Amino acid sequence: MLTAIVTGASSGIGKEICQRLLELDYEVIGISRSITDTEFNKPHFKAIQANLADEDSTLKLCKTLKDESANILINCAGFGRFAPHEELSAKTITDMTFLNLTAPMLLTNALLRTLKSNDGYLININSIEAIKASKFAGVYSATKAGLKAFGDSLFEETRKSGLSVTNINPDMTQTSFYDELRFDTSDKEEEKLLASDIADAVEHILSMRKGAVISEYTIRSLKFGISKKSIKSKNS
Repeated sequence: MLTAIVTGASSGIGKEICQRLLELDYEVIGISRSITDTEFNKPHFKAIQANLADEDSTLKLCKTLKDESANILINCAGFGRFAPHEELSAKTITDMTFLNLTAPMLLTNALLRTLKSNDGYLININSIEAIKASKFAGVYSATKAGLKAFGDSLFEETRKSGLSVTNINPDMTQTSFYDELRFDTSDKEEEKLLASDIADAVEHILSMRKGAVISEYTIRSLKFGISKKSIKSKNS
């Protein structure tokens, strides 16, 4: 049985991807701060608790995962805060940078030899912000653009191996990502993505002939829409 490691596995896109991989008969190792083995009630699911915004916790996880014979690594964990740059706290900036960019690079570093030897897959869940600029998104966009650049570089670096590297750039997706933000996805189906759309993309990538690689996969809603909220944002 092939093994997939998914970060951000307890909610949103990461949880949906875990569910899809389990349905496809992968053994799944799901990583988040509070996840447990009962999250999916599946015999081939294993939970590992780790705070990927914390350096010590991430390095400990990397040491643990070096013993796993992984076939797939999906870097999905991340968060965003959107405000004028001078209003962001130093902790928000450093936490966002570590979780969105540094942690995926460290996990990939720990698992890359195994992934290459297994002719595996590295999939980074980026954001539409990786390929466009938006106001109040400087740090978030920088981390996602950096993760995309990291994936692009690894694609070129590892082409003599059997590793497939893909960056997925989703548009606004209906998840808990927006719970603490001033805005949310639209209520209209054609103006938002669903987490299942991203899981569909992952399944598509894994189903392709191994000699062909989708190196970049951008998914956008058919129409643009956004919902503004009146709650106070916790951007700082």
